[in-house]
Amino acid sequence: MAGLLEYKCPCCNGAITFDSALQKMKCPYCETEFDVETLQAYDEVLSNMQAPDEMEWQQNLESWGYGEAENLRVYSCASCGGEIVGDVNTAATSCPFCGNPVIMMQQFAGDLKPALVLPFKLGKEDAKNILRGFLKDKTLVPKAFKEESHLDEITGMYVPFWLFDARANARGQFRTTRVSSWLVGRQQHTRTDHYSSIRDGFMDFHALPVDASKKIANDLMESLEPFDAREAVKFQTAYLAGYVAERYDDEENDCMQRVNERIRTSAQQAIQSTVVGFASVQQDSLNVQLEGAKATYALLPVWFLNTTWNGQHYAFAINGQNGRIAGDDLPEDTSITKRLVRRKWLLTSGITAAVIPAVFLFFRLIFG
Repeated sequence: MAGLLEYKCPCCNGAITFDSALQKMKCPYCETEFDVETLQAYDEVLSNMQAPDEMEWQQNLESWGYGEAENLRVYSCASCGGEIVGDVNTAATSCPFCGNPVIMMQQFAGDLKPALVLPFKLGKEDAKNILRGFLKDKTLVPKAFKEESHLDEITGMYVPFWLFDARANARGQFRTTRVSSWLVGRQQHTRTDHYSSIRDGFMDFHALPVDASKKIANDLMESLEPFDAREAVKFQTAYLAGYVAERYDDEENDCMQRVNERIRTSAQQAIQSTVVGFASVQQDSLNVQLEGAKATYALLPVWFLNTTWNGQHYAFAINGQNGRIAGDDLPEDTSITKRLVRRKWLLTSGITAAVIPAVFLFFRLIFG
């Protein structure tokens, strides 16, 4: 079994967690508050005390197929002794037996340790209120869904990200035209001039986020941007207490293609926006060179909410820093949609009915 890190309150010995509203550690039992910085010494001391326990049991592996258990890890809760089963990427969670937050220290050892963490600024109640407000503004969503759907699960998770910094030097070549026309007597003349337009420049990218978890949809995480990395702090495990966290399973090199595509698209749009004053613009080539490219391993805050209505599951994600929300397609009240379509048809019919007599009158005046 691997060791766990758990912060204990020195006043009552209860498990303390990170309070996103206070930006401090707080004991939920005696309400004592602690600065995160005061717990940094615990990290340094406990990291040297996390030797594996000599408590191995003989296991019968006959029921497992070859390779089936490779990604499973078993941890022991320091509070109640219960066993927690997670996969190789689980870094922080809560004990299903006693509910206390636990952190798998081995998952942050060596090269796997994040450099930065962006602390949660929004708490669980904030996330619930954001979802309620989001649903309230959706006029086509059934009223029953807003009133009857219930949260099955809400989880605050630190999602692993690679933050990319780079300067992109871009050079683009475009085929452009200008059209001029003039009259000679009563004859119209037109001339098209063709040009080769070249633009070059640079763009600085700072903390461009690319999620490093294969379990989470890339487009979902991109929908939650932006994350303000200026508020990120040096990683300390204290920030993870009370939340779920995962380590990366998408290597930095595996994310390069995605980040390169984003940088290239941004550079293309920026350069092409400077090619103005032409009748037509067609890109011939674009070359992008990166300077000072580097990636930083960081954990960013995301709330995951799951609801059920009429037997169907709906999932949402909320940026734990600024409250931006994204998620599944919502159900649609077909009766509202039909009423809107009918109202539009009646309005269109009324306009048509008013126009037709005028047209008939016009023809009667001319041809009558």
